[in-house]
Amino acid sequence: MAEKQRPILRPGMGRKLTLLPLVMATFFMVSGGPFGIEDILGGAGYGGGLLILILLPIVWSLPTALMIGELASAVPEDGGFYVWVRRALGPFWGFQEAWLSLTASIFDMAIYPALFVAYLGKLDPALTTGGRTGLWALGIVVLCTIWNLLGVKPVGDGATWMFSLLMLPFGLLCGYAVWHGIHGGPITRAADCSGASIGTAMLVGLWNYMGWDNASTVAQEVESPQRNYPRAMVASIALVIVAYALPLACMWFAGLGCSDFQTGSWADAATRLGGRWLGIAIIFSGTMSAVGMFNTLMLSYTRLPYAMAEERMLPRAFSRCNRRGVPWVAVVACAVGWALAAQMSFERLLSTDIILYGSSLLLEFAALVALRIREPNLERPFRAGNFAFASLLGVAPAGLIVYAAYLSRDERMAGMPALLFAGLVALGGLLGYAVMRLGMRWRAGSEVLTSPSD
Repeated sequence: MAEKQRPILRPGMGRKLTLLPLVMATFFMVSGGPFGIEDILGGAGYGGGLLILILLPIVWSLPTALMIGELASAVPEDGGFYVWVRRALGPFWGFQEAWLSLTASIFDMAIYPALFVAYLGKLDPALTTGGRTGLWALGIVVLCTIWNLLGVKPVGDGATWMFSLLMLPFGLLCGYAVWHGIHGGPITRAADCSGASIGTAMLVGLWNYMGWDNASTVAQEVESPQRNYPRAMVASIALVIVAYALPLACMWFAGLGCSDFQTGSWADAATRLGGRWLGIAIIFSGTMSAVGMFNTLMLSYTRLPYAMAEERMLPRAFSRCNRRGVPWVAVVACAVGWALAAQMSFERLLSTDIILYGSSLLLEFAALVALRIREPNLERPFRAGNFAFASLLGVAPAGLIVYAAYLSRDERMAGMPALLFAGLVALGGLLGYAVMRLGMRWRAGSEVLTSPSD
């Protein structure tokens, strides 16, 4: 009797993301709430900060969302932007896209445990002293690894209820701010801090609007991706703008000073306006935001090794999935890498992260144009305008990436300028591709030698 063949487990075999969880997951991959924008306020003042938060979506987020909407609806495959670039520009550039994204993730994912610890320390500094910081960071990695192994739907559902819980205290904070602004008068008359550090404000603003393409890597695990991705992009952009700009505008109306705003200052503002209980609520929201962002980004980044393994650019082990359709080897491997990531300052992480991420984003814009030329008859349920419009979409984001690199000229990483460090990391993709090609040839030769002769 023939042995029963085991079913092949792949992503998308379990429950899929519907529109609302996809919007919520995208929200956390990009934003996670107002946490992290404090340095915009401290650097550019209220007026400049609001201007940055309102203009950046127009010149940075909207072009990116239009590009993603077209490519995700035309090529809805797991691996997302890696698959787009590989299909449009070839395997070399596809590998570079994955390399830039995965190396950027090392610096990106190190930010969220740092934010978690920053907010937890506001509750009680003793909780984050000594070696406790590392233990909290490790705990976040373990928690999110287990969560991701349960499947894409639990991650999306978690993002939905976490959004409600973390934004509720900000709704109350905005209410208190408006009440104080109308009835209580300004709490403090702070000096104008506009322009104190506009460069830092721009870098933080760019980082807070990064990641729109991350949700594309789970396309096969999304219900009706051709329809839901463009809708999710529009809805999440609107949601992120409101989540950033509204609390900032309310603080301005209440008269809170902007010169002392830094990471974790939302809790201080909440305590002054609503009392200690509201400050504690904001602290718990901050920790929840950090966990939610780490959790959803883990969902996104871990599909890259899976997609590369499916095309034999990485060992086949990375394509192994559990019964829920989760590439568990890729999840565990990435989790170990992020857990080992060195702890660095927020600004240094931002500089390297933006440069590496920005380089991968430019390849995606190139893929949009290349696919229009190479595959004009490809079915595109959503089109980002005509060819001329699509070709110009990447111009403004490219200018902002160059500006971010200029702002980072004085930052240092690993004993060298951050820009040079990011460039060396990016060039590592050339070596990685060469090693990958050698591995593919070796495996092909081994298969020939071990195959039965005719």
